[in-house]
Amino acid sequence: MSTYIPPLEDMQFVIEQVLDAPASWREQPAFAELDADTAREVLAQAGRFAAEVLAPINGPGDRQGCRWSPQGVKTPDGYPQAWRQFVEGGWPALACDPEVGGQGLPNLLNAALFEMLCAANHGWTMYPGLLHGASEAIQATAVGELRERYLPKVVSGEWLATMNLTEPAAGSDLGLIRSRAEPLEPRADGIIANGDRMAISGHKIFISGGDQDMTDNIVHLVLARLPDAPGGTKGLSLFLVPKFLPDGRRNAVFCDGIEHKMGIHGSATSQMRFERAEGWLLGEPHAGLAAMFLMMNAARLHVAMQGLGHLDAATQKALRYARERVQLRAPRRPADAPAAGGPDLIEWHPAMRRILLSLQAQTEGARVLAYWIGVLLDESHQHPDEARRRRAADLVALLTPVAKAFLTDLGHRGADEALGVFGGYGYVHEYGVEQHVRDSRIAMIYEGTNEIQAIDLVMRKLLDSPRRSDALLAELEAEAAACTAEGLTLEAQALTGQVAALRAALAALQAARAADPEAPLRVADDVLHGLGHTLLAWAWARSSRCAPRHPDPARATRKREVARFGLQWLLPAAQWRWQRVQDWAVLPLPWVRP
Repeated sequence: MSTYIPPLEDMQFVIEQVLDAPASWREQPAFAELDADTAREVLAQAGRFAAEVLAPINGPGDRQGCRWSPQGVKTPDGYPQAWRQFVEGGWPALACDPEVGGQGLPNLLNAALFEMLCAANHGWTMYPGLLHGASEAIQATAVGELRERYLPKVVSGEWLATMNLTEPAAGSDLGLIRSRAEPLEPRADGIIANGDRMAISGHKIFISGGDQDMTDNIVHLVLARLPDAPGGTKGLSLFLVPKFLPDGRRNAVFCDGIEHKMGIHGSATSQMRFERAEGWLLGEPHAGLAAMFLMMNAARLHVAMQGLGHLDAATQKALRYARERVQLRAPRRPADAPAAGGPDLIEWHPAMRRILLSLQAQTEGARVLAYWIGVLLDESHQHPDEARRRRAADLVALLTPVAKAFLTDLGHRGADEALGVFGGYGYVHEYGVEQHVRDSRIAMIYEGTNEIQAIDLVMRKLLDSPRRSDALLAELEAEAAACTAEGLTLEAQALTGQVAALRAALAALQAARAADPEAPLRVADDVLHGLGHTLLAWAWARSSRCAPRHPDPARATRKREVARFGLQWLLPAAQWRWQRVQDWAVLPLPWVRP
């Protein structure tokens, strides 16, 4: 059951009809020569790699896992070969700056690429997941010599990169990091500057790809403290620490073991030790967290695509099984069904139909949301109009924590629902869906837990930056007006209702915070899920409105049918979230007692 079919037609519908990304590309000089046909070919080739190279080694790699020894980590069979094909195809450089060897294609296409990679093989995809962010961090902070030495290798994928943040006592609280860095060649005036050679010491845990046998070298980006560093996150600096030094020497970077995890067994989640390892300061002293956020924000969008990938892949498996498995007699049968003569397909039973339609609607809505962020990310960097760039950046900042948390939640819970379609067979490894349940759970935890994303959304992105919520509300109201103009009353009313609920929630949060600073934190998770459903409503309404643009009339009808199912059957789940925001913003949360 390792079959994966890239959803190319659905991707094209979102990119070309729902979001009209080619029109946005034409407005941006960096993408002015990119057309829909070229984008389709890029997606087709990416889908072929995901389906033919990655999917076949997903299940076997999960069973075999990574193997550690003092000599290094061995990834599952087929992983290094797949990586070589990936690099030869130029995929790591897809959305990187052409000035540093990248192809300069939109982040939107990179997001679509990673949706397919994650759907086909999440464990393998962990290795390239940080490359784009690492290249941005190095390009933005490294002095010329370091940039010339390391950036082309990272952009091309010849060398993989890691992000070394977490320590045994410092998980989400990076202010507790204790790793240290000391100048190897101290200056007489005691000043430490960008590019200085340093000795880094400390321990890091949960480091994805901390060691592996896929590339000849590994570029570790490490957070540590300089000797004069103040406490907390303001005292963190960023360092580039390679596994092998420029003169060929093995650096004092050691992988002491790998974690035995619930899922993503093909990813080497490593325990790292730095013993006065040689490295270089990236950027200004004590400004490491800001530099690292270049990686972390890219990583959070990548994690959102993991949620979408698992949701789509698990939905595919459930649909295929439901169209083959017969069981009992259905209360009703489709008009075009053959004459009754025995048990019916389980996809005809109401309980299964509701699950399958829910999975389809969530997948299609989540894809519109994720790809919209890709469009906005490109506009925030490349659009020639400054006001358009600023508006896009505001929306990206607001939508990123929602996408990371809400889409990974949908991915994990959707995979769990898909498993239920199989009955007992879903619990069996050979059918493949249980691996999606296991693999998808980690995405709700790393790169900032979903609870932390909710707090960031409420405190920094909504309450402290009203212009961001104003920009989003304007987008939602514009879509509601467009639906009204085309006579789509259901869509317009559903979206208008969500706009009203969001406005009421924001007002309640502002009022509650004035009386009780804890109030927004009590309901942050509900705000995020309420807003996630609001954004799905926007996606479903827009998909329904754009459905007639689909070149296949039957598929157009189906697109509107699925979107309206989401609005009618799934959107009501937002109501209790918004209600809880109103209630619990003013109700104290009891203390936990034994």
